[in-house]
Amino acid sequence: MNSARESAGAAVLFVCMGNICRSPTAEGVFRDIVKSAGLEELIRIDSAGTHDYHVGEQPDPRAVATAQLRQIDLSAFRGRQADSQDFYEFDFILAMDRSNLSYLTRIAPSQAKAQLGLLLDFATNCEEREVPDPYYGGNNGFERVLDLIENAANGLLAEIRSRWNI
Repeated sequence: MNSARESAGAAVLFVCMGNICRSPTAEGVFRDIVKSAGLEELIRIDSAGTHDYHVGEQPDPRAVATAQLRQIDLSAFRGRQADSQDFYEFDFILAMDRSNLSYLTRIAPSQAKAQLGLLLDFATNCEEREVPDPYYGGNNGFERVLDLIENAANGLLAEIRSRWNI
């Protein structure tokens, strides 16, 4: 796949700890929103984890089931760990929480071009700044994660459309 730096569009990487709950959900939600806007050829989207706990694994079944209730299919996603190349290939690397953001900031190469931040920085009418980890909770936690991510994903798309004039 071509690097985002070689294309006219934007590239977004969503990051959580294990890449089985929040970040694949964000990837799936954002893919759906971008496709609905007809921009899937202009925006590259991926997700990764800060740690290698679940490399190659499918998302948590609760995340898959909750997303499916909103017609978002996460079943084909596989976990991967963020690496140094990501900082050159993506325009935005968006963490789900401050702990993940801190980790990404520490490992970012000094000449990296990616803008690091929190996904919820793009949310509107939302006091929360972090997407909570639903892993150890019940199904309600996965619903809340989807609500927060959908809000922020719409704001992120608006930002990308403005910056890239698409």
